[in-house]
Amino acid sequence: MIPLFSEVFGQSGTIQLPDLIRAGGDRVALSVASSKANTQTLAQRAFALHGGITLTSAANAAFVVRIEPAGADDAALLTIGSGNPYKEQLRRTVPGTDYENSVLRACDLVVESTLGLEGFFGGKLAFVGKQRKISEIYVSDLLFRQVRPLTADRALVIGPRWSPNGKRLLYTTYYKTGFPDIYSINLSTGRREAIATYRGTNSGGVFSPDGRQIAMVLSGSGNSEIYVSDAKGKKARRLTTNRSLEASPSWSPDGKQLVYTSDGPGKPQLFTISLEDGSSRRIPTNISSYCSEPAWNPKNPNQIAFTASIGGGFQIALYDFQARSSRQLTQGASSVEPAWLNDGRHLVFTRREGDRQRLM
Repeated sequence: MIPLFSEVFGQSGTIQLPDLIRAGGDRVALSVASSKANTQTLAQRAFALHGGITLTSAANAAFVVRIEPAGADDAALLTIGSGNPYKEQLRRTVPGTDYENSVLRACDLVVESTLGLEGFFGGKLAFVGKQRKISEIYVSDLLFRQVRPLTADRALVIGPRWSPNGKRLLYTTYYKTGFPDIYSINLSTGRREAIATYRGTNSGGVFSPDGRQIAMVLSGSGNSEIYVSDAKGKKARRLTTNRSLEASPSWSPDGKQLVYTSDGPGKPQLFTISLEDGSSRRIPTNISSYCSEPAWNPKNPNQIAFTASIGGGFQIALYDFQARSSRQLTQGASSVEPAWLNDGRHLVFTRREGDRQRLM
């Protein structure tokens, strides 16, 4: 399986946390234990992804984490302790869709309790995978322990995008017509609904933060323009009107603006557009003459991740509206298609090394 695109939907649950064990700061040292070796390994793999957590021995840890089965197939018992002598600070039964998911959600609770940050381990990943030269949409957990195909189109599929509640996906498929159309698929039932099947190219469908609207790219007018419709693809209204090609819309966290790519300047650059009055402006990235695939941070309106042509390849960069500058995030092999995790602190992207493509 070759992952080509990723998008993460996090579901950290509704567990209410006490404030008594929040550590503060950017990093915390943890030890992790369990009577089940697989549970300990899974939790350690998850925490190793975070960047704000250092795994160490119990003697050197600020917090001692223990995760055990809670007596049900879909729940884990989490305890967090600290101090010398040891004192239990938190004991909580954490439910999940299955036991592995409950362990990852327990790890999210550890992040929230000790760092005061939103977790993402219990979330889902949607991506395009290719097997035997056939591309389909797949869904998995973040650690790829449970991967399942979502589509069986046997046609080119691209650009899966989650609904805010994680129950639906938008994607572009060449299924049926041989031309790109936007469909919605229900993850529980597998039912598909056509969102945009207009003449020309229909692509780039993405839900607004409240799930009530969809931004998309349609070319029925003769060239690619940005449109916004309701959640069913109806009542589409055109936002851009020019001779350039527009692509890759992404919503601002408040749902009042879109960032997108336009080749109006000659090569692709990033622009924002207001949904209220249609006014647009170029983002002065000042890092490359070729900028594309923007992704607005869902938590921080000052940040937009994007793909930039740098040094003969592609790299992930980050623009900050407050600093009015960009910085390069990746190095080495070409890196494209950035997608934010739900915590607004981590990105998933595709790295291309020769014929190999993988998620990082």
